[in-house]
Amino acid sequence: MDKAGLIKMKGKTERTGISSQTKASITGLLMVIPSFALLVFTVIIPISLAVKESFLDTDRAFSLKNYTYLFTDKAMQSNLMFTLNLTLISTALTLLIGYLLAIYLRFNEGRITDWIRKLYYIPMFVPGVIATYGIINMYGNHGWLARIGNALGFESFPRFIYDYNGLLLANLWFNIPFTTMLLSSALAGIPNSVIESARDVGAGKTSILAKFIVPMTYKTLLVAATFSFMGMIGAFTAPFLIGPNAPQVLGVAMQQSFSIYHEVGIASAMAVFMFLLCSGMGYFYIRSMIKEEPAAR
Repeated sequence: MDKAGLIKMKGKTERTGISSQTKASITGLLMVIPSFALLVFTVIIPISLAVKESFLDTDRAFSLKNYTYLFTDKAMQSNLMFTLNLTLISTALTLLIGYLLAIYLRFNEGRITDWIRKLYYIPMFVPGVIATYGIINMYGNHGWLARIGNALGFESFPRFIYDYNGLLLANLWFNIPFTTMLLSSALAGIPNSVIESARDVGAGKTSILAKFIVPMTYKTLLVAATFSFMGMIGAFTAPFLIGPNAPQVLGVAMQQSFSIYHEVGIASAMAVFMFLLCSGMGYFYIRSMIKEEPAAR
């Protein structure tokens, strides 16, 4: 074949390659468009509208009045502090209990351990409304525990329903199983040889936990903390059904401001504030993961 024929064949091949690449790009774009459109209409646009509404006063003029009210009104300040306190305490207890439970399941065997492995998943499959109804029947002023206590001669029963304690109990119920499952998976990835080698050189339980187990499960612990924090700060069902009337968590206060008092701007300001808190938690998690990647390499 002469030189002209080779050049012609080469050009034809290049054109075919470009055409295939373009076709693959178009196909990929068409596959991404539905997901991107869903993201735009269910997340980006609602968030943008909420941010816009939070900066509009009752006369539809730009103003910081809603945010001023959010951080200066005494009732709203109580709601903010109540929500943050409940979320942080619940997250800390969830991580502590879930971590201890996961460690127990990882390093122990026996009938009790087998039963715990089978039972701790159950709360994950119980709907929030049903679980809250169960908490009311069990821990209410006229619930089962109160009746048993009265039969045994106890005149009073600790208050759980319509109180901080009930919300704390509900948060632990909803989040400990998921946290335990995540941490159990991470602990299962730690080879027994690592633990045995540490024991052979004289390391105690506390040293093994601090120097080996915690560093090797740190990423999963951050994931659990992030999901627990985000789920608790935006919780609505349990706080609405068994939470106190005052102060309230932000989810319930936002719903009342929007649907009862028709204060769209204030409700939007609360929504933006919660979104910023969750974004801050997400940023902390992503930043920690980025720092860990170079170290792993």
